[in-house]
Amino acid sequence: MLVAILSLGAIGAVFGIILGFAGKKFAVAVDPRVEALLQIMPGANCGACGLPGCAAFAEAIVAGSVKPTDCAPGGATLYEQIAAIMGTEVSAYEERKVAQLLCQGGYGRTRMLYRYEGIKDCRAALANFKGPKACDFGCVMQGSCFKVCPFGAIEMGADGLPVIDYYRCTACNKCVVECPQQILKLIGVSHLVTVRCVNTEKGKEAKANCSVACIKCKICEKNCPEDAVHVVAVGEGSVAVIDVEKCTNCGICAAKCPTKSIDMISPLSEHVVLEIGTTPDAGCQACGVCKTE
Repeated sequence: MLVAILSLGAIGAVFGIILGFAGKKFAVAVDPRVEALLQIMPGANCGACGLPGCAAFAEAIVAGSVKPTDCAPGGATLYEQIAAIMGTEVSAYEERKVAQLLCQGGYGRTRMLYRYEGIKDCRAALANFKGPKACDFGCVMQGSCFKVCPFGAIEMGADGLPVIDYYRCTACNKCVVECPQQILKLIGVSHLVTVRCVNTEKGKEAKANCSVACIKCKICEKNCPEDAVHVVAVGEGSVAVIDVEKCTNCGICAAKCPTKSIDMISPLSEHVVLEIGTTPDAGCQACGVCKTE
């Protein structure tokens, strides 16, 4: 019995020495920057960057195959920390983006065809006679985007439309992918003016189904001092589209739009955030500087 115990102990010791030697011999050196990056990663492992998790993202950052801004949940603070570790400039990174809803046709603004009482899922609702709304382009109002948001940035409003908290939104893109109508879009936070309608039908038809639809009147186009907005052909119809590279956020198009399908929000700040659907006076960017709390 003693011989057997000693034999097993000796065998274990030999294998231990062999494994220890092999571990040193074939060890793969880990870049210290990868370990430093892992310490500051959000740890959500949400996959928004397109990689399996935060560890893979940290390795990809060091390898130079991804950008810091590919980690949407990280935000500006993470980008600054990555810049410090990697020895790069924060200014080289892209601006933060948030999800924007390109529809304002909630209850009271859009014509409903029937009362939907099925599964609370946008695709399921669309499978039932193309959804309960007369407008075939707008939000189906069943909250699929709300359900997939991992950061609690989307709530369903009283009008049936999703309301996005721009401060919580991390641009993870999950709601954009989930939306069957493709009316959720990631837009840079510096772009304050948005056409919140994608209806390409003729103006009369669009207005008959939704009071805040784009009617292709071209008033926005005629009044824009920067030539930044045009009614352009899309598919078999047309709709107003803003060129964000030209737009200066003057707000004139939003103020002039007769149906208010063009909306302007305030810059993201600690004190002022306008609700979707409100329109500041032309030229006012609603920064809140002129107001007291």
